[in-house]
Amino acid sequence: MSDSTLPTAAAAATATALPVFERKIVAPHELAERLAVVQRPLVFTNGCFDIVHRGHVTLLAQARALGAALLVAVNSDASVKRLGKGDERPVNALADRLAVIAALDSVTLVTWFDEDTPLQRILDCRPEVLVKGGDWAVEKIVGNREVSACGGRVLSLPFIHQTSTTALLEKIRRL
Repeated sequence: MSDSTLPTAAAAATATALPVFERKIVAPHELAERLAVVQRPLVFTNGCFDIVHRGHVTLLAQARALGAALLVAVNSDASVKRLGKGDERPVNALADRLAVIAALDSVTLVTWFDEDTPLQRILDCRPEVLVKGGDWAVEKIVGNREVSACGGRVLSLPFIHQTSTTALLEKIRRL
C-alpha cells in the first residue's frame, strides 16, 4: 500500500467519531437547555422502542408531522422491566434503543426516563402536542391533564400497521 492510499489523520478521526445522529440524544438534566433552541410547536411521545418496527417508525413520522419538532422519551431498562413485558425485556439496552430512535429523520431529540411514567419529562418540556399510539385512549394517556390544561392537544393516533414487539418476539420464539 502506498502512502497516497493511507487515510489521512482527519479521515481517520472522522471514521471513528460518533455518527451525527448521536447528538440528538439528550440526558434528562440537559433537556431544558437543548429544548430552548428547538422550534415549536413541540410534539412529545414515549415508549420502550425495544425492537423498532414499521409501526413505531410510522407513528413517529405521523407525530412529527403534527409540529415543528419531535421529542421522544424512551423507558430506561429498569422502567421496561417494571412494565411486566417479560423477564427477557428489554431485548436491547437503553443506549442502543436511544441510538436507533435518534437515527430516525422524524426525531428531533431523544431522552429517557427511569420512572414508571414519562410525566416528569412531559412537565420538563411542556409540549404543545402529546401523542401515543391507537391502543391508548386519550383520557388514559399520561400527561393528558397537564398538557390539556396548558392549551395543548393530546392525540391517540390510530395504528396503520398492526405490529408489536411482543408479537414479533413470539414469532421468533416459534421459529
